[in-house]
Amino acid sequence: MSKKAWIIFVVACAGILAALVFLSRGGQMDVSGVDEAKAVAASEQNGNIADHVFGATSGKAILIEYGDFQCPACASAYPNIKELTEEFKDDLTFVFRNLPLTSIHPNARAAASAAEAAGLQDAYWKMHDQLYQNQTSWSSASTEQRLSYFETYAKSAGVKDIQKFKTDMNSKGVSDKINFDLALAKKIGASATPAIYLDGKKIESDVWSDKAKFKTQIEDAIKK
Repeated sequence: MSKKAWIIFVVACAGILAALVFLSRGGQMDVSGVDEAKAVAASEQNGNIADHVFGATSGKAILIEYGDFQCPACASAYPNIKELTEEFKDDLTFVFRNLPLTSIHPNARAAASAAEAAGLQDAYWKMHDQLYQNQTSWSSASTEQRLSYFETYAKSAGVKDIQKFKTDMNSKGVSDKINFDLALAKKIGASATPAIYLDGKKIESDVWSDKAKFKTQIEDAIKK
């Protein structure tokens, strides 16, 4: 096993343990009537924050990631996902949902809140990128330090009203959105991050970590 594969394996095992804790506790939100395999529109249940969609709004295939911004494996998957979703943006719908595993990643939920707050000022994807590209800087930060990092990333992402950004991070709407995503993860039994699904079929780590294999699966899904 290569060093990279070993690191991914170890991180995945840790993620599985954390996710099992989450699943055992269970969320109280009822999402039984939600089709998790499609992009979800805004509703009172998700804090009036729709799924974040990159690329085609009604693509020939849909790629959904349940991710944790503090998760090293998610950061490892990020470059391939970004390159491929940009390459196939005319035919592929990419959705990112929150699955912060706070038992092992104490800053993960705050990071998810920062991304969602930035999204309320039309800067979701740039903030998403900032969080993954700078993960090693903020992942072990204190509560006060992480907010300073998030404000800097938000400004770089194009957020104009930083006070609103900070307020939105702690809002009920943003909290409801994250809880909604967690409930969807629980519904499908997502057991680690990143949990990646292409047209409802789980993509394993040996595929998403290999750009060529991943690309082939996306191409096949688009052709169907």
